[in-house]
Amino acid sequence: MLRGAELQAIYVMWLRQMKRFIRSRSRVIATIVQPLFFLFLLGSGLRAAMIPGMTGDYIYFLAPGLIAMAIMLSSMYTGVSVLWDKQFGFLQEVLVAPIGRLSIIIGRTLGGATTALIQGFIILFIAIGLGVPISNISGLLLTLVFMVLIAFTAVGFGLIIASKMEDFQGFQIIMNLLIMPLFFLSTAFFPIATNPVMPSWVKTLSFLNPLFYMVDGLRGSLTGLDNTFPPIFDLLIVIVICSVMMTLGSYFFSKSEA
Repeated sequence: MLRGAELQAIYVMWLRQMKRFIRSRSRVIATIVQPLFFLFLLGSGLRAAMIPGMTGDYIYFLAPGLIAMAIMLSSMYTGVSVLWDKQFGFLQEVLVAPIGRLSIIIGRTLGGATTALIQGFIILFIAIGLGVPISNISGLLLTLVFMVLIAFTAVGFGLIIASKMEDFQGFQIIMNLLIMPLFFLSTAFFPIATNPVMPSWVKTLSFLNPLFYMVDGLRGSLTGLDNTFPPIFDLLIVIVICSVMMTLGSYFFSKSEA
């Protein structure tokens, strides 16, 4: 049972993340513009293209992957905020305060996930406005569950990396080195598992990629088109991945020193 001080600490950490998000217009624009760029440029340019392993409109296939991208990119900034607080001494002040580190972790996680979901919803609404179909109401609700799990998974991953690093440049290099290859192997931009011309080793790498199940589950629940596995199967795997990332992120952050 959390004490009043712990709940207040969680709220303060969440509120601080939200204020930082609102004031950082360049960050909001950057994390929204990139998925929108792919959505309008690729989605419109290849809308009528015949891609092996894909049925229907390409923009229907692309939209779920871009929603996941928007959430992931935004969630990663939780790690940047940890590094920022390290350099300017705020983290040290928080860690010596008479509150548990778990409350700090929960507040940061909720703040990072909330800002990521806001940007994910923006892409979702735009995609629906462009004609991306919704499978049904239950599918839409399951889509929201996947979005929440993706946000928490990315926040946990960001905490793991940030807890082991000291500079912004290194963090961003590591993120770019890891995230973009993972997205290309996740079926966010083109089908892999159902593509008959794709090499078998690429399909194997795709199945080993955690983002594959997030994007596939999001696609299956939102549109019900071109997903490899049933959304419930993807959901179970994503829950496990999210639990592992959050546990490791909390552990490494609790052991980090300001």
